[in-house]
Amino acid sequence: MADLKITWTRSSIGHKEDQKRTIRALGLRRLGQTVVHGDSPDMRGMIRKVKHLVSVEEAD
Repeated sequence: MADLKITWTRSSIGHKEDQKRTIRALGLRRLGQTVVHGDSPDMRGMIRKVKHLVSVEEAD
């Protein structure tokens, strides 16, 4: 199972509250922050929900 590097790239101001909660659930606290999570169907679903706010790449 690979790891995913998730970077918060766009502000969540003006977006729905559930998308803001998803950003927080991913462990992102401030714009530009990067976190690493394991690749799972649950994680992919959360990323898909906020794909317009984050960038994702495979971690080394």
